[in-house]
Amino acid sequence: MGSYSSNYLRLLSYTKQLASHVNQGRHDQALALFHHIHTSLALTLDPFVFPLALKSCSALHRPLLGTSIHTHALKASLLSNPFVASALVDMYGKCGSIFLARLVFDEIPNRNVVVWNAMISIYTHSNNVAKALDLFHIMDVMPNSSTFNSIIAGLSRLDDGSFKAIAFYRKMLCSGLKPNLISLLALLPASVGIAALNLIKEIHGYSIRNDIDPHPHLRSGLVEAYGRCGCLENARYVFQNMKERDVVAWSSLISAYALHGEARIALEIFAQMEMAKVKPDGITFLGVLKACSHTGLVNEAQTYLSRMQNVYGLEVTSDHYSCLVDVLSRAGRLYEAYEVIQEMPVKVTAKAWGALLGACRTYGEVDLAEIAGRALFEIEPENAANYELLARIYASAGRHEEAQRMKREMKERGVKTVPGSSWVINQN
Repeated sequence: MGSYSSNYLRLLSYTKQLASHVNQGRHDQALALFHHIHTSLALTLDPFVFPLALKSCSALHRPLLGTSIHTHALKASLLSNPFVASALVDMYGKCGSIFLARLVFDEIPNRNVVVWNAMISIYTHSNNVAKALDLFHIMDVMPNSSTFNSIIAGLSRLDDGSFKAIAFYRKMLCSGLKPNLISLLALLPASVGIAALNLIKEIHGYSIRNDIDPHPHLRSGLVEAYGRCGCLENARYVFQNMKERDVVAWSSLISAYALHGEARIALEIFAQMEMAKVKPDGITFLGVLKACSHTGLVNEAQTYLSRMQNVYGLEVTSDHYSCLVDVLSRAGRLYEAYEVIQEMPVKVTAKAWGALLGACRTYGEVDLAEIAGRALFEIEPENAANYELLARIYASAGRHEEAQRMKREMKERGVKTVPGSSWVINQN
């Protein structure tokens, strides 16, 4: 009895140590300790040890080790333990095998809501929302808020999923479940997706009434949501009531003002951010460059771009360069914009060429339009708008044969015109 008792106490102490390793992200140490426990104790392993070890396998992407832990769990008849079962499903899903996760899920004898949620979450994280919904509809236990949160988040990420995500949120409320922080964070992108200002206000009000409001992630999300919907007053109000403003909150406010043409205010906010010693990131600078673009501040845009690299050591992406091309193009400095495109150290995107092509039409610059148009045909050969725009530029310059050639080229390439757009080119 004495050795059993001392073994039990050792196991208890090891389990605490293991939990501490996992929670602090020391996964290599956690797995080494699991191996030590497994090989040195005479006592049957505690069910709590397995989910911890499996969590570390997921974090380190070690599916083979996970499979051997699965074998130990089977030998110890622990698959009926919902915590072990859900950890196994989760491990296979996160290590990239949805097929194996589903295989384990289907073999689990008594699945509680935690096990169902693990499988549903794997489907939504791999953007297979249809499979997650199929599973939801055949659940033989009551779903909880985590079940709904997974599906709301999955639907919100789909291009056409905003309305469905909101409908699912309403379904959650009808089930008598209380939304929590995760529910609200999952729902915000859907509200922004369809500019549902009333729903954003509803989420905001609910968060205040239920004391979820102080959470910085939610507040930053609300700043962005209000900003994207053009409700700058509310975005500013939420921002000013934040105790701690992180880079996400600052960037969201800058983007909000830039997006709605309040460029000067956006740049003032950026200056305040620097004074507050919050380090900007790539998204912050996108907002700043867009603000410059809307106001034609060409020199300022160039200065911000060089500060981004030289002062903050941030990587300049194709999106940042596209903004610079846009600023130069709008200001009529087309050949400088073309120079930026030619010297870009990253992949030139359709955004950059599109900004140049659009400006070529404004300024009647046919030769450069031809170069930009050809580049766009290569990048997005299916986009009829590029052919139509170049055709209009030719027609405006009186080069009608070339305009007609565009029409023929579209036919040859099998490009369909956009519904509602006309191929009647003004030949006056």
